[in-house]
Amino acid sequence: MNTLILAQGLPVNETLSTYSDLAFRTAFGIYVLALIASLVYYGGFRVAKVSEKELVAAGGTGLTESTSLSSTGIADDERAAAGNRRWSRIAQLFITIGFVFSVASLILRGLATDRFPLGNMYEFILGTSILGVGAGLVFLRKPAMQTAWPYLLLPVLVLMFFGGTHLYSEAAPVVPALRSYWLPIHVSIISLGAGILLVPGVVSIMYLIRVWQPQGQENGWAAGLARPLPAAETLDRLAYRVTVIGFPVFGVGILLGAVWAESAWGRFWGWDPKETVSFISWVLYAGYLHARATSGWGPKKAAWINIAGFVVLVFNLFFINIVVSGLHSYAGLN
Repeated sequence: MNTLILAQGLPVNETLSTYSDLAFRTAFGIYVLALIASLVYYGGFRVAKVSEKELVAAGGTGLTESTSLSSTGIADDERAAAGNRRWSRIAQLFITIGFVFSVASLILRGLATDRFPLGNMYEFILGTSILGVGAGLVFLRKPAMQTAWPYLLLPVLVLMFFGGTHLYSEAAPVVPALRSYWLPIHVSIISLGAGILLVPGVVSIMYLIRVWQPQGQENGWAAGLARPLPAAETLDRLAYRVTVIGFPVFGVGILLGAVWAESAWGRFWGWDPKETVSFISWVLYAGYLHARATSGWGPKKAAWINIAGFVVLVFNLFFINIVVSGLHSYAGLN
């Protein structure tokens, strides 16, 4: 019999639980391959070696010779770029396959325990990682944004590694405090908001790198890091648009958490550590949107606020849930 009956009398299907863990490890390995492929694409990014000025050479026989050499250089660059784009397609394929396996892992965990699979930190991190990659597949689908994947895959892999090792929990029923219909509502919306906000967080980092190294003026040791990045305006616009989507989702998640708190603890808000830090991150994102829309601040200062909100969001996910004792401390347990 492939079912273990726990003390609570609730069944856990060990076979499905094993398949869930296997799918998680497979997704992690495929994401590693995707990161490698995206780094190869990023590192192989080239710009035309021949400038337009070289194409407009001096008169006489030099014009034909210079044009011929320039055309040859451009053709070589185009062939190299076409070969490099294959790595982008390979990375996209790995990302899609890894996404499917990670979704399968979460679904199998839910089927194994016969409950909504976001009842502990391991499952929450898996769900947030899935939604972060899903947001990337939606918002980074344009060719110009393919170079953003290394910046997004790295934190996703760090989250999954930490969740699959230090925070891993055996498939089991949740604690009584989480046996509520509010669990799938509140936690899924918070996960969705955090997953979406992962994208503008890394894009704002890319934006600051691009501002530091203006397009076409890259120099020094960071030139290779900055050259593949899109224009600063493109990155700033993407970070703002995605935050506009993720911010209200995250805010609704906090609001519904307050409603659940009133039902469970008899108060909407009690300044519990997790509630407090969630509110701080919400205020930072609100400040970013305000600064981004206010001419006096400018996009560079706004980007720093966006990154601060992202850092607080991750801090809340790890430090508050794991280290600080509070009413949300059970989030790291089964």
